[in-house]
Amino acid sequence: MPEETIHEEKRSRTRQALATYFRRIARAFGRGDPVPVDDAGTVTVDPTAESDVEVELEREDGTVHFEVEMEFEESETEVDENAAASKASFELYADNADQHRWRLRHDNGNIIADGSEGYVDKRDAESGIESVQRNAPGAHVVDISRDEEAPDEGGSDATFELYADDADQFRWRLRHDNGNIIADGGQGYASKQKAKQGLRSVKTNAPGAAVEETDE
Repeated sequence: MPEETIHEEKRSRTRQALATYFRRIARAFGRGDPVPVDDAGTVTVDPTAESDVEVELEREDGTVHFEVEMEFEESETEVDENAAASKASFELYADNADQHRWRLRHDNGNIIADGSEGYVDKRDAESGIESVQRNAPGAHVVDISRDEEAPDEGGSDATFELYADDADQFRWRLRHDNGNIIADGGQGYASKQKAKQGLRSVKTNAPGAAVEETDE
């Protein structure tokens, strides 16, 4: 059969973003799940149990090339070009004060995250969504009540913070490295484990979630 390019992209990534991307691939391999090819997870490959791997490092015209290539038998490999990337969708809406806001609603109807603030310009709300999609999957999780700090290596440009509010309800927020809170869970939980489950759902579903404009 002639060669067919199913998916290809090239763009600059930070070391943290690369670490996040490869961790997602490693987790999928380890669990035996379909492996995400793109960041949103809309293209996946379900490879064979064993494959040929070629690693190459070379110099050419002042550029160093580091390539990792895997090959699978097509007859035993499933490629999905329209994978269900998310079980949630971002809703972009204007509140009663004509401030633009967003929330992330799960397919079960629950709101699992929101932006916690309104914006005069809709484009700022859209930028907030993009920041969550970009940073949530690889963000470290730290427990503020235990004075934990995020590791220096890996992660993204944001960190999930677990904390207890004044009513002893457990909550989470996603804080960017610039200090801004870019998302929170919008509710408190009776147990820390439930709060962790909530933020894990955001980690999983935010990257590939569709963005829809809706009424308040």
